[in-house]
Amino acid sequence: MRIRVKVCGLTRAEDAQAAVAAGVDAIGLVFYPPSPRAVTPQQAQQVVANLPPFVTVTGLFVDATRESIAHVLKVVRIDLLQFHGEEPPTSCLGYGKPWIKAIRMAPEVDLLALHAQYQGAAAVLLDAYQPGIPGGTGSRFAWERIPQELRNQIILAGGLTPDTVEQAVRQIRPYAVDVSGGVEQRKGIKDAAKIAAFMRGVRRGEQPA
Repeated sequence: MRIRVKVCGLTRAEDAQAAVAAGVDAIGLVFYPPSPRAVTPQQAQQVVANLPPFVTVTGLFVDATRESIAHVLKVVRIDLLQFHGEEPPTSCLGYGKPWIKAIRMAPEVDLLALHAQYQGAAAVLLDAYQPGIPGGTGSRFAWERIPQELRNQIILAGGLTPDTVEQAVRQIRPYAVDVSGGVEQRKGIKDAAKIAAFMRGVRRGEQPA
């Protein structure tokens, strides 16, 4: 199965175009003001203005109010919602959009139980855990913690780079991988060459050993 790829934390239209040119399946826009990769709805409009069809635009929110999410959906093309905070399942419903739930892999996390709890999600995204930081830490977690029966259903994130993604794909065979800091020049500014190298790593990982 082909591994899907999302590049998250885009802040510029040219970075979105570079991601599309490299063959990504989805881009991510961060609507969480404390993040160095955050965009306003107006900035997000510019990022997605010239995206072609069949590229999924993901809106990332962290414990946001229903009003703020509804406002973004009203003014920005968003195809998929990503909840990256402590949102219970009921808070993810009612927007008329498919959604994914990020799970930070803290030591005490029971992934099978959480996966069942968020069964309404299109998928769960697994990210590294760092106290007080909801995501984008650039760290990875122990991939062996992912139960074998869930590996082909999850989106793998956390510390992936052009140098590590091939190993991640070979070892886990996830449904998709998600990268942000691993393809940046600096926070919020992507590097087209790194995105292309990341995609090559994914494709190498797909090949039989």
